[in-house]
Amino acid sequence: MDDNKNHKDKKMDHSKMDHSKMDHSKMEDPKSTDHSKMDHSKMDHSKMDHSKMKHGDHDSIPMGMAGHDHHKMMIADFRKRFWVTLVLTVPILFFSPMIQEFFGYSFLLPGNPYILFALSTVVYFYGGWPFLKGLVSEIKKGAPGMMTLISMAISVAYFYSSATVFGLQGVDFFWELATLIAIMLLGHWIEMKSVLGASKALQLLVSMMPAEAHRVKGDTIEDIKLEDLLKDDVILVKPGEKVPADGIITEGSSYLNESMLTGESKPVKKELNDKVIGGSVNGNSTLKVKVEHTGKDSYLNKVIKMVEEAQKTKSKMQNLSDRAAKWLTYIALAIGFGTLAVWLILGFPFVYALERMVTVMVIACPHALGLAIPLVVAISTAVSAQNGLLIRNRTAFEESRKISALLFDKTGTLTKGDFGVTRIESVDKNYSSAEVLRLASALEQSSEHPIAVGIIKKVKEDSVVVPKPENFNAITGKGVEANVEGKQVKVVSPGYLRDEKIDIPEDAYSDAAETVVFVLIDGKLAGYIALADEIRPESAEAIKIFKKNNIKVLMATGDNEKTAKAVSEKLGLDGYYAEVLPHQKVEIVDELQNKGEFVAMTGDGVNDAPALAKANVGIAVGSGTDVAAETADIILVNSNPQDIANLILFGKATYNKMIQNLIWATGYNVVAIPLAAGVLYSSGFVLGPAVGAVFMSLSTIIVAINAQLLKRKIGKK
Repeated sequence: MDDNKNHKDKKMDHSKMDHSKMDHSKMEDPKSTDHSKMDHSKMDHSKMDHSKMKHGDHDSIPMGMAGHDHHKMMIADFRKRFWVTLVLTVPILFFSPMIQEFFGYSFLLPGNPYILFALSTVVYFYGGWPFLKGLVSEIKKGAPGMMTLISMAISVAYFYSSATVFGLQGVDFFWELATLIAIMLLGHWIEMKSVLGASKALQLLVSMMPAEAHRVKGDTIEDIKLEDLLKDDVILVKPGEKVPADGIITEGSSYLNESMLTGESKPVKKELNDKVIGGSVNGNSTLKVKVEHTGKDSYLNKVIKMVEEAQKTKSKMQNLSDRAAKWLTYIALAIGFGTLAVWLILGFPFVYALERMVTVMVIACPHALGLAIPLVVAISTAVSAQNGLLIRNRTAFEESRKISALLFDKTGTLTKGDFGVTRIESVDKNYSSAEVLRLASALEQSSEHPIAVGIIKKVKEDSVVVPKPENFNAITGKGVEANVEGKQVKVVSPGYLRDEKIDIPEDAYSDAAETVVFVLIDGKLAGYIALADEIRPESAEAIKIFKKNNIKVLMATGDNEKTAKAVSEKLGLDGYYAEVLPHQKVEIVDELQNKGEFVAMTGDGVNDAPALAKANVGIAVGSGTDVAAETADIILVNSNPQDIANLILFGKATYNKMIQNLIWATGYNVVAIPLAAGVLYSSGFVLGPAVGAVFMSLSTIIVAINAQLLKRKIGKK
């Protein structure tokens, strides 16, 4: 039996599970970081209709809602402060003696210094307020950062210049103060908009749900708000409308477009008793759907939650950039005051030495460094979600670039998982082949395992009435058993027969590509059912990509040796393990790790949980019903092995972008700080504060653009 998961056990019988009672709030990865410390202030749900939400219905409100409005207000505030500062900067520049001297004109009003002082005071306290407030916050936390640097730079400039107005000998540089604050405000405004833009996937996901649903009440249909929808309600979905909630079709059939949810562009045909996902778009037929999940239990809401968590989880690379920014702050402060001291010791005027110090502090502001990693993280998570890769553990995603060995399930991953019965054979004269099928179907009617689905499909084709089972029981990893019409019936794998010392018929395997299950009645072998599962056309292409990237591809299956070997040879795998029990998959992962391999395990995320947890990267594959996988680091919405190839290659591209941005952000400071300190003074080159601010903002913009280029990498081989 394939993948060594009995038919009931493989999928935990989702048809009988009450998902409404599942605690999805605990869908946390044990290896992920502390989500309680996440900063949700940067989440953007601007396209959500707040007016249509109940204030008390927290289940219908995705995480980060409160922080979103705060973040939008912050962006508006920075924008307003920037424009006010810019307007005031124009007259400050025009009336500045230094600027007039540089451009060769003279226009000094009576009380000119006091006019400059008044305008600059407004700029300092109004335009510089966010930075001054940030300074206090950083000092309280004992973690000086870029706000500290900016505040110190503008404060030194303002108070020194003010002193020159009221009698201190020296030249003011109010114009530098004004341009510095204007450029810093612009830089922060751009940064905040860039980070906000990276969360567009969440806006898109949230906006996918319609505002209302058509609830069927007897012979009438009433339009209700989405949050008023309850489990077991029957809703009408008209042609072209979005499905309001997860549910099961009770009437009608149609083609549904699930591309935004699953990444599958081809519309999927849905018929009676098929499951539909909230947010998918109905085709040209009317459907009646019985609601299964609403609010926090819906598939879409779980996706939103996982994307949100992954975007806000601080990864190892993020922590590295934080440490780099902290040390840069200390270094900049030391070099800044060191620069002041050196120029004073060399006999230069205090105002010149002060200017050098200010310039150093402007240059050192780690804006680009602070933006380098978070922006890549946000973009990579959003782009991944749009392509069917749901990242629950950012660290595992980053480390996917290290994968050297991939351990695959077979059924539904390397193969289509669409089993069809090819042969039914009886080995007991007391039971015909039709009777063997009829009794076996009683055990399979509630299972979603591909083999069970294949058997039930055959029963329906033959119009066989399926009997009811009693005392149903799963034989872990080997099959299922129940009492049917007074007989004890078992449907088991070849491994069970070997354990029980029951001989396998010689002609059981006529085709290497077939999967065979055996039917025992009252402890005796009555017959067997052979099914064929077609290999996915995408599998061969995916394996070529893995091999091109020096990744070993292995298969662990509960299926028989002959079938496993045939699939392995056809796909050119590096090895396979046949008739494997679930606990043996953990041993295989452990064995590979002991050989020095960085192992990724793929499975359905339920029965494969131990192996997924043991692997360096656990990848759950399957449809939306499998999203509840507790131990997977990454969830692939589809079971397409090419998605795993995309995952690994995109993980590498993401890591490379992080490194590129870190190198640019830190390298820029390594070059610029000495220039700001005045090391090339003897050559006649000095880097002024305003020019330093321009280069700092340019560095930030380059980092942001570089991160945006990551969007082109998804899906490239």
